[in-house]
Amino acid sequence: MKTKRLFTRVGALSAAGLVLSAISVARADDGDRPAFLPRLTVSSTIPGNGDLNPYGIVFVPPGFPNDGSVASGDVLVANFNNINNLQGTGTTIVKLTPDDAVVPSVPAGQAGNAVTFFPSNLAGLDTALGVLRRGFVLVGNVPTTDGTINTISFGSLQVVDRHGNLLETLTDATFLDSPWDLTIRDEGDSAQVFVSNVLSGTVSRLDLTVSGSSVMVLQKTQIAMGYAHQPNAAALVVGPTGLAYDKEADVLYVASTDDNTIFSVPNAAHATSPVNKGSVVFTDPHLRGPLALVFAPNGHLLTANGDAVNADPTHPSEIVEFTKEGKFVREFNVDAGQGGAFGIATAHARVNGFNFAAVDDVANDVSVYSLLQPPMRAGDRRDR
Repeated sequence: MKTKRLFTRVGALSAAGLVLSAISVARADDGDRPAFLPRLTVSSTIPGNGDLNPYGIVFVPPGFPNDGSVASGDVLVANFNNINNLQGTGTTIVKLTPDDAVVPSVPAGQAGNAVTFFPSNLAGLDTALGVLRRGFVLVGNVPTTDGTINTISFGSLQVVDRHGNLLETLTDATFLDSPWDLTIRDEGDSAQVFVSNVLSGTVSRLDLTVSGSSVMVLQKTQIAMGYAHQPNAAALVVGPTGLAYDKEADVLYVASTDDNTIFSVPNAAHATSPVNKGSVVFTDPHLRGPLALVFAPNGHLLTANGDAVNADPTHPSEIVEFTKEGKFVREFNVDAGQGGAFGIATAHARVNGFNFAAVDDVANDVSVYSLLQPPMRAGDRRDR
């Protein structure tokens, strides 16, 4: 999110909080005793062209077609900056297949273990990264030409097939002016994509039909508006970011960075007109400019603190866990420097043994964990 210096780091999320409370069930060598240490992959996110500042991250879900360049269990990461660390100029989605390797970051411009899946012709690929299980990847962009708010312009949402080919670029000055994050209600042949727009402070819903070869937009609807949004010297721009959808309750949760608050939007899949922000769910001293937002397998919500709002040097780069009722649970650290926490992803059914991932914008790497998945309770069903 911020312009940062690049350095090499071998490591990942701290072993505090959620990591130790949800320890891995990886098999041990002595029979049926579970291993104490979690399985972990740490990978550079720097592709051969030197792109920096990983933003969006997503697991490729079970059931994804296996005849493409990515497969179920892979982790995709979108880069926002280019090799010169100019914000809004990155053009790559990279792919990682998690294993037990620990691989440090590499100097800018040198190819690491991050394999480029999609080289976009548009700049500023961001947190709006999602996967349709019929075989498509969606990615948003908010571009600049020189890395500053002075040259920021309207963005778009690109539809990419499983081979890394661009199928379509969706643009709309009202509903897709600046896609900053997204979440998907995926029903296979149909889907609803919820998109936050950082420049207008709005949230849109796209209703789609999906086949094995195409994605068609049937309808676009604005379902929320009024979120604070403004330029930011460190973060380029702040506004509504992370989205998490509760299918059973038909509630969309919105992490509004500049409001420093998590809101809930009711009737999200069926609304025909926007609410003003929705209801406050979580506004807490632990929030420091919330960005990405996902459900954990235990039904709690996780958000990444970007440190652009309410920053505290003693609590940098943290991911915060809280309940849907707004009760703080715990937090843990991604990096010792400010601004490292951004994209996070969970997989509610383990893919390749892993189910939690987070990027570190400071070190330009990603950590992928296998964490214990608590049994779900009645009413805990969630989408991504």
